[in-house]
Amino acid sequence: MKEGIHPKYFPEAKVTCSCGNTWTTGSTRAEIHTDVCYKCHPFFTGEQRIVDTEGQVDRFYKKLEARNQYQAAATARVTAKSSTDQPVSTLGLGERIDGALTKAGLTTITLVLERLEAGDDAMLGVDGLGRTGLINLKKRLRARGYLADETDETETRAA
Repeated sequence: MKEGIHPKYFPEAKVTCSCGNTWTTGSTRAEIHTDVCYKCHPFFTGEQRIVDTEGQVDRFYKKLEARNQYQAAATARVTAKSSTDQPVSTLGLGERIDGALTKAGLTTITLVLERLEAGDDAMLGVDGLGRTGLINLKKRLRARGYLADETDETETRAA
């Protein structure tokens, strides 16, 4: 064996745990300090406690909270998008149809849906709204989930 390359060996090294437990062992260090030992580790004691020496649990809870906030914001966006209190212009029908509906007093999606319940003839009575405009209006309302997915007489007559 080469001389002078090996560390000094301490056959009676003292190990101290954060719980207060001490014991001796052989080591290259005279004193060893540890956070968890066989007397305080949850596996050996059967206790339900979290041993978090590097902040992993806190990081997990931060990520979980960020995820919950993101999901809440996404739900709020979907709810706001599906609200019927939005102006008709959010449907993207074009200036001519938007103008005709606004002139008739149908400024929100709620008012348009109420008029549609009266029938296609009630909507066709709006000055400046023809069959093609009505078909486009219904397609946009169906795409947003405001109307049931069914073909009606107006679409089959126009085709």
